[in-house]
Amino acid sequence: MKRLLVVLLVGLITMNGWAEVSVPYSPELLKKAESGDAEAQCSLGWCYKHGKGVAKDGREAVKWYTKAAEQGNASAQNCLGWCYANGMGVVKDEKEAVKWYTKAAEMGNASAQNCLGWCYANGKGVVKDDKQAFNWYRKSAEQGDHEGQC
Repeated sequence: MKRLLVVLLVGLITMNGWAEVSVPYSPELLKKAESGDAEAQCSLGWCYKHGKGVAKDGREAVKWYTKAAEQGNASAQNCLGWCYANGMGVVKDEKEAVKWYTKAAEMGNASAQNCLGWCYANGKGVVKDDKQAFNWYRKSAEQGDHEGQC
């Protein structure tokens, strides 16, 4: 679990797939999210997850991440995977986390590729598979993800 948190924090710090979700809350952001803008929905989810400009609310974060993820937003899919992996705003469900990590990873999200590699390496939500773990870590590493390179 500690490794997963480190992986996710490094992903946030290195901005591999998470940078665009760190837009601060504003009435304009809410209006865009309500109108169906997937990037705004993902950013609003980030605001609720971190309590930036709004009260911290895991369920509300998941609501907005889900709206964006269902439209194919890879960052939201990755964030939603993290929510399921950690039980934030939803009941913890490693298989559901893998589902969302996979969607984002297949779209090229380096952070999700790294998280998916970790899931395969540790048998979290999937059958442990070192070859799959290596494959996803390599894809992440090729995009400059420091954890994937490790």
